Amino acid sequence: METTPDIRTGIGTDVHAFADPDSGRPMMLACLEWPGEVGLEGHSDADVVAHACCDALLAAAGLGDLGTNFGTSRPEWAGASGEALLRETLRMVNEAGFSIINVSVQVIGNRPRIGARRAEAEQRLTEIVGAPVSLAASTTDGLGFTGRGEGVAGIATALIYRPN
Repeated sequence: METTPDIRTGIGTDVHAFADPDSGRPMMLACLEWPGEVGLEGHSDADVVAHACCDALLAAAGLGDLGTNFGTSRPEWAGASGEALLRETLRMVNEAGFSIINVSVQVIGNRPRIGARRAEAEQRLTEIVGAPVSLAASTTDGLGFTGRGEGVAGIATALIYRPN
């Protein structure tokens, strides 16, 4: 009798406001630095793409969320890179017996402009995750905090499986 693998999906969301332009905080997005862009405020590097991916993977595996695992109550993660959070999330997901099929993430905001670096970002995220990661971007046509240029959001979906 053939058994079906345990296939699960998860959704993750992350949102951060832009830092003060004089803060010198670098823009980190999709585990890449975006020179010339004002960074985002956060407990870690505020990489909304990496963070949304982490949230989606954690949710799919039933391992809580970003705040539970890496939040402000965990000072050892203060200033951590999105890559470090993503690698630790992958370790946790794999330790729970899951493998990643793919992750899809969408950035919502007016800046930075994703198009010119989309392939580079997808390649970097795919290298880290060890499975295909696709990246899309959208604006909100001037609506809401992202439309007013106050911050950036990321929404991700992850597909994982555990063989039976």
